[in-house]
Amino acid sequence: MGSSSDLTRAQWRKSSYSGNTGGDCVEVADLTPAAIAVRDSKNPAHGVLTLTATAWGDFLTGLSAATK
Repeated sequence: MGSSSDLTRAQWRKSSYSGNTGGDCVEVADLTPAAIAVRDSKNPAHGVLTLTATAWGDFLTGLSAATK
């Protein structure tokens, strides 16, 4: 985990659950096949968290299990 210094070409996307009203959302971008960047959609300049694809997958699995 860490941060990435050059995200000018990152293709950010929001969850399909976020709707179009702003809301409290995160955006994610695939940086490489092995890295994912995450940021706050309301304040994208505040910072970016970079995760390995494995860590991101583990997070999503845990999130899915917690919401069942």
